[in-house]
Amino acid sequence: MENIFKQNLKEKSPRPGGPFIIQMLFKEPVLMPGKDEMTAIMEKHIGSVECFCHDKKTAGFAALDHIAEFKDGKTPVQLMVMGCNRFEGKGFDAFLMSQMWDCMEDRERIFCECQYQVIATDMLTAALPELERANLDMDFLDALAALYPTCEAFYFQNCGKLFLAEDVRSHHIDGSDRFIRFGVNARFFNIQDTDDMIVDTVGMSTLFLPDLQYHFHDMDPNWVVNHAYNLASYILQNGNPIQDDETVDGVINGAMSREVQWRCRYEEALIQPLREVLDVCMGEYTSGERH
Repeated sequence: MENIFKQNLKEKSPRPGGPFIIQMLFKEPVLMPGKDEMTAIMEKHIGSVECFCHDKKTAGFAALDHIAEFKDGKTPVQLMVMGCNRFEGKGFDAFLMSQMWDCMEDRERIFCECQYQVIATDMLTAALPELERANLDMDFLDALAALYPTCEAFYFQNCGKLFLAEDVRSHHIDGSDRFIRFGVNARFFNIQDTDDMIVDTVGMSTLFLPDLQYHFHDMDPNWVVNHAYNLASYILQNGNPIQDDETVDGVINGAMSREVQWRCRYEEALIQPLREVLDVCMGEYTSGERH
């Protein structure tokens, strides 16, 4: 039986450009890896780093190849790993869990069995270009997957995605599309008592880029989800070149096609959290009104 959720546009969106937060979930407590081991694995995945703090509670690394520029000077961005602490799976409500498409069969088991977590985050990275930050955060993720072999699952706070750890370790995605895979969530909703559907994304605002929204009927939602991920990738690769009233390739028989053009406009989101999104008007499949 499907859950019924109420629209709640009082829920605020995460701050654009805010920290990228990774929760690693474990069945048993884990120790902080040694300083030398952490440094070696960080350098393997990220490049030159400097460990500026390391104890059982916190490990911090300056990514020396990634420089944030501010009015008062330049400084390397930082990558932080916290010590292991307790994890309460009960903190995830039904709305969040309903959109964990990559781990739908295992989500309840994970939240029941995993009672410990390690949190990792970036710092000062909002000052980086979007492509550089996207790749750095994913390099950091690859390093964490190697450092914590007993990790059962990864939860990405910025977008609400949950993955089995083996799916993170075994991915074969290159470049910034890794961020689209792990850092952006295409959500799906049926609108009660109608044939209308909504697909939207969460997570692009971490890079100061727009999330997407589709309000539609009579099209396979899987086609729309695929379009959303492809369009998000295009926006990331090209620094969001899409302006109000411009068009993008639409979908014919499940594939993107230049033969149909869908018009885009910046609108307020229909589904929480409250934020501006790039609304994609799907021609004959469009539902609702556009302002």
